[in-house]
Amino acid sequence: MSPIKPAYVRPLDLKQGRVDLTHGAGGRASHQLIETVFRPAFTQTWPGGWQDAGDDGAVLPEIPAGGRLVMATDAHVVSPLFFPGGNIGSLAVHGTVNDLAMMGARPLHLSVSFILEEGLPLSDLVRVVQSMALAAREAEVAIVAGDTKVVERGKADGLYISTTGLGQCRPGVQLSGKLAQAGDAVLLSGSVGDHGVAILSQREGLRFDAPIESDSAALHGLVAHMLDTGAALRVLRDPTRGGLATTLNEIAVASGVGMQLDERAIVVNPTVAAACEFMGLDPLYMANEGKLIAICAASDAERLLNAMRAHPLGQQACRIGTVTPSPSGLVQMRTSFGGQRMLDWLMGEPLPRIC
Repeated sequence: MSPIKPAYVRPLDLKQGRVDLTHGAGGRASHQLIETVFRPAFTQTWPGGWQDAGDDGAVLPEIPAGGRLVMATDAHVVSPLFFPGGNIGSLAVHGTVNDLAMMGARPLHLSVSFILEEGLPLSDLVRVVQSMALAAREAEVAIVAGDTKVVERGKADGLYISTTGLGQCRPGVQLSGKLAQAGDAVLLSGSVGDHGVAILSQREGLRFDAPIESDSAALHGLVAHMLDTGAALRVLRDPTRGGLATTLNEIAVASGVGMQLDERAIVVNPTVAAACEFMGLDPLYMANEGKLIAICAASDAERLLNAMRAHPLGQQACRIGTVTPSPSGLVQMRTSFGGQRMLDWLMGEPLPRIC
């Protein structure tokens, strides 16, 4: 027998309506929001419709034997909610999928928590939820559990999203920021700074001759392509907050090594470079949401690069440097003018609310 659903006083106005505190009170309005907005979108991400019980948790299907489970969690507070190339919903899926992928895992399931601000237009919420569902379907990951809370007007800047992901790592794969070795090659999957500049241009109302879009994308397909090569991969990281320079510093410190980069090998789209120069920002410290850093044995670098370039998300892949035997965690870069430049950690917060 199908569960009895409560009768609602009136349907939600998804075009002109707004979130109010009753939507987070756990009563009929909360149930109506779930049944009208969340459930229709997220059940599309469930293969075969296997999970639709409305319980407090999801009973997951059995995972094939072999490999370890990997879990990752992330929170998303990006401002504005919508930006060229994506929005907070697709970003939430991509961010957690990529955290799993950087551990060599195939993403399987996501849970999601929404913090909604009183007054948020329901039309904006629907756009975000539908975008999130589409990103999950494209990544072949199921959104299986969730929660919604509503806070008073002025307490959440519209919408926050927190996601937790579960994935399965291939047998024998071990990736960690602690595994880089002197002599290893440092690879980058594409251009840097696109996401940060896209957010900034939308936030500040800047216009450029060529459009700048976020690079937000799910990277697990590219990672699977890389793992298929059998190359001696040591480290995978996506350079999000703090950008390329900060992420490399994190790896160098964790592994007790140094790095020598070549500025001429690092791809920066001309419009991004011009925007950063105009605003006094460094693209090497700008956030990315669809790029990865790979550190591998030097003897496997060319094979890995060829595999990366054969994938749509790695067509601009390049070798940008070498791991050096420096116990101080020193990251240096040979500039395009032939000099040497220290790449330190990001200091301060030049662009808050970026992801």
